[in-house]
Amino acid sequence: MSGFFEEFDDISELAEGLDDPSSGGRIMAVMDLADSADPEAIPHIARAISDKDAGVRKQAAIALTDFDGPDTAAALVTALFDPEPDVVAAAAVSLTELKDPASGDSILPHLGEQNETVLAALLGGIRELRRPEAIGPAIEALKHSSAAVRVEAVGVVGWLQDELSLPALRDAANDEEPKVRRAAVAALGFSKSEHAEKTLIEALDDPEWIVRESAAETLAKSGETSCVPNLLTALDDSYWQVRLKAVRSLGKLGATEAAMKIGPMMDLPVPNLRKECAAVLGELAVPETVQFLEKYANDNDPDVRKNVRWALGKLAA
Repeated sequence: MSGFFEEFDDISELAEGLDDPSSGGRIMAVMDLADSADPEAIPHIARAISDKDAGVRKQAAIALTDFDGPDTAAALVTALFDPEPDVVAAAAVSLTELKDPASGDSILPHLGEQNETVLAALLGGIRELRRPEAIGPAIEALKHSSAAVRVEAVGVVGWLQDELSLPALRDAANDEEPKVRRAAVAALGFSKSEHAEKTLIEALDDPEWIVRESAAETLAKSGETSCVPNLLTALDDSYWQVRLKAVRSLGKLGATEAAMKIGPMMDLPVPNLRKECAAVLGELAVPETVQFLEKYANDNDPDVRKNVRWALGKLAA
């Protein structure tokens, strides 16, 4: 160890600062322990999770973001039950950074928690750990009264990518809360079943554009071209964000029949959409679309110009 830490013999000497009579001194000690990046610092930072000062406890929860493993997870779960909302919020963020599947051992026993803030954080923490044992509690959490919990539950189910969870995700795609429907639609991307595709196609008619946008993007993940007619209809959506995702998906699916409908969309006053249209026209390489691309070879937006010139090069090849 070099630099700042050369003056200390070991982590235990840094940890002595946790006994400083001032909360400011203890906060600095937590920060120094975190800066060491030494796993041996974890138990000391975990001790600070129970400090009498909320500021120290919050800093400890933040500091644990840089560490992983069961001990880190256990300390963060403890912090979720702190009386101070700021400490809970910091712990919730740090939980999402866990990557070691073994960290789930400290989270799984609490997935029956009914407090919506705590449960949402626990689900967010275990999502990327892909623990199969979480699927049952996550499906149950889809019935929770809190939309925030249901969104996180969809995330857990989606990451596990179990075909047996498909009915639950399809139900979630009809949730009363748009954010839950959007998350469920995105999660359905792992499945190539006809039932999943049917749900995604239905979502293209959702009253909320964020759900339609998610559906337009997710449909291409199956690689199935049967949804092309529905995506062609989505090119007329009233929201350009939905149109953009539909254009991108049609490009991924190699839907050359879409080219002559995408071409005129180059005239729309949204640079991001023109950029995407140009890229997809290049991918589809339909000769008749040259006229639409040439018109924007000197577009005011540099990204549009770049994609247009790339597309023209593809068509000329």
